[in-house]
Parts: sequence; structure tokens; C-alpha cells
Amino acid sequence: MKTKRRTFIAALCPVRLFLCLLALGVILLLRALRGRHALMARLAQTRLRPLLQALGERCARVPYSVAELVLALAALGLVLYILFCIEHTHRRGGFFGQLYRLVLTLGCFGLTVYAGFCLHWGVYYYGDDFIEQSGLKQEEISTGQLSLVTAYFAALANTYAEQVPRDAEGVCAIDREAVLSLSDQLYAPLEASFPCLAGAPLKAKPVRLSRLMSYLDFTGFFFPFTGEANVNMDSPSALFPATVAHELAHQRGVAKEQEANFVAVLACMRSGDPNFVYSAALLAYSHLSGALAGADRAAWEQLSAGLSEPVRKDLEAERAYWQRFETPVRELSNTVYEEFLQSYDQTLGLKSYGACVDLLVNHYYGSVAALYGGEA
Repeated sequence: MKTKRRTFIAALCPVRLFLCLLALGVILLLRALRGRHALMARLAQTRLRPLLQALGERCARVPYSVAELVLALAALGLVLYILFCIEHTHRRGGFFGQLYRLVLTLGCFGLTVYAGFCLHWGVYYYGDDFIEQSGLKQEEISTGQLSLVTAYFAALANTYAEQVPRDAEGVCAIDREAVLSLSDQLYAPLEASFPCLAGAPLKAKPVRLSRLMSYLDFTGFFFPFTGEANVNMDSPSALFPATVAHELAHQRGVAKEQEANFVAVLACMRSGDPNFVYSAALLAYSHLSGALAGADRAAWEQLSAGLSEPVRKDLEAERAYWQRFETPVRELSNTVYEEFLQSYDQTLGLKSYGACVDLLVNHYYGSVAALYGGEA
């Protein structure tokens, strides 16, 4: 009788069941605490931030992306386990028992990883964001203000487009390795103005399977389990420096996508390096012009017509590259990621990448208006 009971208990896979329940409990607890702003802010700054910095510093000693290695090994392990389950069922039978173990194992893995992600990164979404920590104001903007700041970045892109290296076809050909080599110093000029961005000088990591990232519609990602900023090395280089700055912003505790884009522009602009400044101008113009096209079509058409030929070529190269990856896989990736953003109350979903427009206009309008003498 005892043997049968032990066999029955073993068949239930109690360890995996316990891990599932534990992970689910962690997820539900954090969901319940998300309204406790002060608590989440304290956890983010006193526990999470130091942990991510320590992980990033240790992984920085490794010349390749530890995150990519971990993800590759995890994917390989899952495939091998599924094949093992299929082969085991074929040899010994017990289809439903093996199916139960497979589903439970995959569920255990997924819940444990997601729980870890919530602890390592999700807390940031419910603490103090960059706007609160920096003291910047986010006020309503007028169409005239939007038009003027868009014109400023269009002019800046035209100017710096002449200062970056180009290939035989006239398309931007920034040396990505050179950008990565400078990335650890990118945020130093910002730290005095924004102490909340202070952190260890760490470089972004190149991803070897960058073409796979393109199929998933990712230019980069921050991996909280290793504290690394990882970037796609295959996409067009014009926006590459800004992408590096964006992922490094995540590494310095800027969780929200719209804020990371804004911080990336600030960091690149302050660097003084033509490659970074051009990339920032192009990124800012892309977001601002998209908003302007909906607010004042005539103003957008006028600014668009004024873009120089090199800038036009870079924007077209960007569009042409990503059109090659318009597949169901990309659509699924975007859907999953949008659901992920919304699960953390980022209600704009993928559109949150364009919400940096208000931040850009609020921050730059004063100096731009003084430069140009008022609204356009």
C-alpha cells in the first residue's frame, strides 16, 4: 500500500508542483503590491538597483553576451527535454502521464522565469520613474511647439548626416564596434545633471544571433538576470548608437520605454560624438515627425521635404531593412511583447515608444525657441 502511495505521489511530480505554486505566489504577491508606490520605489532603489549593477559588473568581465548564452542554452534544453519526452513515451508508453509531466515542467519553467523577471525588473514599473526621480516636468504641448522642436532635430540630422561615415551607396555606415567601445562612457556627462542615472561604466554587448533578433523585431534588449544591455548588430547603423543608449538607459534603472528613448537622446546629444549625435537626431525626428504628421500635415510635409539626401537614404534603408522581416513570427513577437508591456500597466503598449514626444518637446522647446525666436 505504501509503495502504491509513493508511486502515486511521485507521479504527481511534487517538486515541480511546489515550484509552480511558489512562482505563482510570488507573481500574485507582486501584483497585489503594485499599488504600494513607496514600498516598490524603496525595493527598486535599495534592493533591485544594487543587484542589477552587481550582476552587470560581473558579466562585464565576460567578452560575450552572457544573456545570449543563457537564452540559447535554455532554448536548447527545452527542445532536448521535449524530444526526450516524446522518445520516452514511444518506448515505454504512458502517454497521458508523460504529457502531464511535460506540461507541468514547461509550466514550472515559464512561471519560475516570469516570477524571477517580476522580481528582477517588474518592480521598477511601480516605483519612481525617471520623470519623478529627475524632477522634469511633462506638460501639455502645442502644435507650434511640436513643429519647432521637430524642425530643430530635422536640421540637426541634416547637419550631422554629413559628418558620419557612409558606404558606396551613400548610406550611413557607422562602425558598430567603435560605438560599443565608447558606450561605457556615454552616460558620464549626464550623471551630474541627473544623479538618478549614475551607475557603473558598462559597455553594451553585441548579440551574435542578431538576424534572429530582427525576425523578432528587436533592435536590443536588457536582460535583468545578467544586468546586460544587448544590441542587434545586423540592423542599419544609423540608429545603432541610439539603440545602445536606449538599452544602457534600462541598465541604469529607466524601465519605461518612452523614458528610455528620451534618455537615449539626451545621452547621445551630450556625448558630442558625431555618430551618437546624428543617431539621436534621427531617433528624435522619427518620433516627433510621426506626431507632427497627425497634428499638422502641412508642417510635416514641409519639414519632410527639407530633409537632406543622406538623411532620406538612411530613413529609407531603415524602412527597407525591417520590411524584409514582416512575417507572422514578427507579428506574434510584437503581440506577445505588447501584452507584456500592458501587463505592467504600460497601457500604450508598443505605442509607448512614441510617447517620448512630450518629453522631448518639454525639455528642448525653451532652448530651441530662444534659438529660432519663438514658435514656428
